[in-house]
Amino acid sequence: MAAGHHVSVLCAEYDPSRRQGHVTWRVHQGLPVIEVVNNWACASFAETYRSPLVSGRIAEVLQAVQPDIIHVHNLLNLSFDLPAVARAHGVPVVATLHDYTLVCPSGGQRIHRAEQYVCDVIDTERCVRCFRESSLYAHISFGRLVAATRAPRLLKRAAVAISRRLPGIAGRLAHAARRAPLLPIAVRDIDERLAAARRVFDEVDLFVAPSPSIGAEFQRLGITPAKIRISDYGFVPLVRSAGREHHERQGPLRIGYVGTLVWHKGAHVLLDAVRNLPPAAFELKIFGSADVFPGYAADLRARAAGLPVLFMGSFDRERVADIYAQLDVLVVPSLWLESSPLVIHEAFMAGLPVVGARIGGIADLVDDGRTGLLYDPASAADLEAALRRLIERPEHLTRLTALVRARPHVKSIADDAREWEATYAGVVGRRTAAGQAT
Repeated sequence: MAAGHHVSVLCAEYDPSRRQGHVTWRVHQGLPVIEVVNNWACASFAETYRSPLVSGRIAEVLQAVQPDIIHVHNLLNLSFDLPAVARAHGVPVVATLHDYTLVCPSGGQRIHRAEQYVCDVIDTERCVRCFRESSLYAHISFGRLVAATRAPRLLKRAAVAISRRLPGIAGRLAHAARRAPLLPIAVRDIDERLAAARRVFDEVDLFVAPSPSIGAEFQRLGITPAKIRISDYGFVPLVRSAGREHHERQGPLRIGYVGTLVWHKGAHVLLDAVRNLPPAAFELKIFGSADVFPGYAADLRARAAGLPVLFMGSFDRERVADIYAQLDVLVVPSLWLESSPLVIHEAFMAGLPVVGARIGGIADLVDDGRTGLLYDPASAADLEAALRRLIERPEHLTRLTALVRARPHVKSIADDAREWEATYAGVVGRRTAAGQAT
């Protein structure tokens, strides 16, 4: 917007107090926002990713806004038809590959939580089981129940309040909804969804991958290599509060975990890893809300019993630099194929080395032995050995920290904006030239 461009945001909202497909036009901090209600009131599995009603609303929005280009960040709550609708309106599309929602119907992490399995290969039979056990299936089942009820608007608003403010109760409601066979799903449904994803591959003009890892994965999944560009995220520099300067280690190793407390982020692996470390030699601070997945958070607390572990809760964005100032090293123990974890960029900006799982985009960011250490993501013992090395050889931590601080690792948000402006211009120019040639 600072460059003089007009930007509008199209997003989906889950709100059973409003009818499916309702569109709200509003302004947020000067930015036009078009909000389409998607309550997952699906008559079939296909409507979970390409609802005719939502697709129709998107077409109406494009007709009204008439954009020169569309930048897709996620189609999960909108529609796989969006790129085709854009093409019909003569509008080019670029997409950022943040995760695997195009090919993973259960949320995009390519993990089967119930079976604690990382999906290196997409197994459609496993996808069926996984989807039935996912929170998305619970939302869909609940959405169908709400859509079918004659409950007044006040009751529907209460349902939203419960889901947002009392996640523990919402979790139990979700579990009950999952048990109701409201949305049949079979292997052929997953196959059809994958076929629809491949059509998205064809209809998007350019995909931008924030790491070589996720770019290579999507090439393997079927995107033409010429359609993928590797470009990491841009960031605003961290600013510490006065009096909260980073202090070098003098006592126990200050280990940190920053992120969502959910199984695929692997905080339990970190707790298993520190269990056999000398208790006086380290302190582990875990930052993340316990309210998002309370059952998992309770399990973490049980695993941490008797250990020098502090659960610090969530924090505001303005406190990010102060959080990292409390640490000597950040651990990123993810079990899924991360694209380009934001916390690693934040740690580097704060001058901290990272101990990370050798998986996905983590391995693209952490230079093993120079900006941090990598370990086998399936092995708590391997993570324990990496942390023990930093405890027993403090000079090694000092060297890693110095190397992190000596090298620029993170693209600025200003540079990222300039790159995107050039990317948009290139895509629009190529589409225009192709149209003139025909």
